[in-house]
Amino acid sequence: MLVMESADSIRSLYRHFLSGITGKSLNAFYYACSYAKVDYSRFMNVTASLALKLVPAQLRSQPVLLCIDDTMISKFGTKFEDVSNLFDHAAHHGSNYLNGHCFVSLMLCVPVWLNRKIVYQSVPLGYRMWQKKESKLDLAASMVRQVMPELSSEKNVIILCDSWYAKKNLVRIVDEYSNLDVVCNARLDSVMYDLPPEPTGKRGRPAKRGRRLSAKDDFDLSGQKAGGYHTGVRRVFTNIFGEREVLAYVTSAGKTDGSRRLFFSTVFPWQLQVFCAWQEKAPLSQTGSSWMKYIPLFLYAYRWNIEVSYYEQKTFWSLCHYMVRRREGIEMLVNLVNMAYCAMKLLPYKDEKFSGYRTKSVQEFRFALSEQIRKQIFYATFIKNIENNIKSNAVMKALKQLVRRQGIHL
Repeated sequence: MLVMESADSIRSLYRHFLSGITGKSLNAFYYACSYAKVDYSRFMNVTASLALKLVPAQLRSQPVLLCIDDTMISKFGTKFEDVSNLFDHAAHHGSNYLNGHCFVSLMLCVPVWLNRKIVYQSVPLGYRMWQKKESKLDLAASMVRQVMPELSSEKNVIILCDSWYAKKNLVRIVDEYSNLDVVCNARLDSVMYDLPPEPTGKRGRPAKRGRRLSAKDDFDLSGQKAGGYHTGVRRVFTNIFGEREVLAYVTSAGKTDGSRRLFFSTVFPWQLQVFCAWQEKAPLSQTGSSWMKYIPLFLYAYRWNIEVSYYEQKTFWSLCHYMVRRREGIEMLVNLVNMAYCAMKLLPYKDEKFSGYRTKSVQEFRFALSEQIRKQIFYATFIKNIENNIKSNAVMKALKQLVRRQGIHL
């Protein structure tokens, strides 16, 4: 995949590269994808473990983030296993429905140093194909449970998700792990209640919750914009999180008019240790004492990284081009594409020789690496052939010198 800079199909990979370096048949690679006894769910644990090793010792107290979302891939025909008619709210082809597959994915964001600033390096851990027998919420929760053992030593692990995933099946998973929290967008009409009133001393059971709150009427927005929005915050109870007290944030572009958005956070600002002054990304880098209460909301901005990953993998990494028909083969190939993508994200931090590519796009690094791989393979094959067919020591010596001038050491 790295050499060809794409993975249009297994047949294409075999025809243009694999057949030249192996004696295996094309069917062997199809069989490996669909029938090999490989637990590709373990790919997520390995990738998460490698990503966490990038975090320097000075930043171990910083929160790590888990982004959850799903993406759709359009396919033609009905020959692909589990293909179905899906609703796509972001469709731009004249219809809100497409024929294809839906994949739920999980991304890990870890803090690293870059140009003396803290940036969050985003690594997609894996994809799971949605089937109608299991909801996307349960699928996402199982993926979180899969990687949480790797994150057990982290102080704060925060799930970031949009309003579609802000439901009990997923967000209640925070009750299973002491270091896990969630910051999520929510429907504006989500049911919220004020904190219970002070005991009156009268007979009877005291109220567990206060009056019902409205996101439109019961939040006082800040006079100054924080992160581009006027924001209001208060502690509430909500049906989504049961008896757990959470923070509710309401944002609006305008002080008196403009549409409002609602967010919930199970983590409170004083539970986080965020080095705001060293952050590269605003508004975290601009956070002063008056904005400290908005830190969980500011962290939500990193959820957009998963959308960037979808765009790059679909546009430059052939994520949509698979032609394998069985579900196991499709998931295997999609996750192999994701592994190649993650390798290009992690390698500049793992190997100092490639540190110059930390500020480059993964596509640019892939191009540079694929060029060197092609040279290595060409010269290795070339030398092997001439050693078998050319007997002149003088010619052999001249050819080897020419190869070495190209920077290839055999």
